[in-house]
Amino acid sequence: MKKYVLDLTVKSVERLHERYVLIKLTDEKPLPQMLPGQFVEVLVGGSPTTFLRRPISINFVDKEQNELWLLVATVGDGTRWMAQLQVGDRLNCMLPLGNGFSVDRSADAEGGPCDDANKVLLVGGGVGVAPLLYLGKCYQDKGIDVTFLLGARTRADLLLLDEFRKYGRVLVTTEDGSDGEKGFLTNHSVLQQEHFGLIQCCGPTPMMKAVARYAREKGMACEVSLENLMACGLGACLCCVEKVKKECKDVDDSPVAEASATNVCVCKEGPVFNIERLLWQN
Repeated sequence: MKKYVLDLTVKSVERLHERYVLIKLTDEKPLPQMLPGQFVEVLVGGSPTTFLRRPISINFVDKEQNELWLLVATVGDGTRWMAQLQVGDRLNCMLPLGNGFSVDRSADAEGGPCDDANKVLLVGGGVGVAPLLYLGKCYQDKGIDVTFLLGARTRADLLLLDEFRKYGRVLVTTEDGSDGEKGFLTNHSVLQQEHFGLIQCCGPTPMMKAVARYAREKGMACEVSLENLMACGLGACLCCVEKVKKECKDVDDSPVAEASATNVCVCKEGPVFNIERLLWQN
């Protein structure tokens, strides 16, 4: 996809939580096409300690309002600067970057067509819920049933639940039991009661590894969005390298994974990967 560098206008900044803000951006021209799971690189100003752009997941694209939503966790000087933006400010963004989720559900646990029931489970923990909102909207547009399984430490840490409910069934876990089922995402009862044609996941790495292990054991297709440290967003700086199975072509020209491994840049070849290509389970 073609990449753009745009000075977008801040339309609103909403503080959802002491650590999270939702920034809505717009432009005079129609925003370029963006896919769920892709991200933007934001140029940070006014911070003497921040020299590189900051990668932020695309939270939502409202085509009718010509808005791009960014859900930002304020964890450092760069993101804290973003949280102080005011309506009317300009934010320089490079977008869209990376490869997103397979909305056509074309990959299963064996790498072939997915012929399961028309059900998708979207699993997110913490700020990892961000790319799942737009993903759910894209599935709804295709008439595909979506279940969101969202986890957080406490009820106060659950984000945008009302927005998620617009696009599918929402299930919740909290570590302290203040909302939904108590425990980790992988302990939710839905995982024992229902079968899904595809699981797509974003969040802390230990959580994604546990979801990937569950999906493999149950024979379900699974994609995860990696959160490796990314700087350039273009595969040039090699900050976000991940070791994956090497791919080749078999006799009928379809991709197969070799036993050998290779290094890829998550920002360019990901951030979304089919778990069968990752070496996590090894």
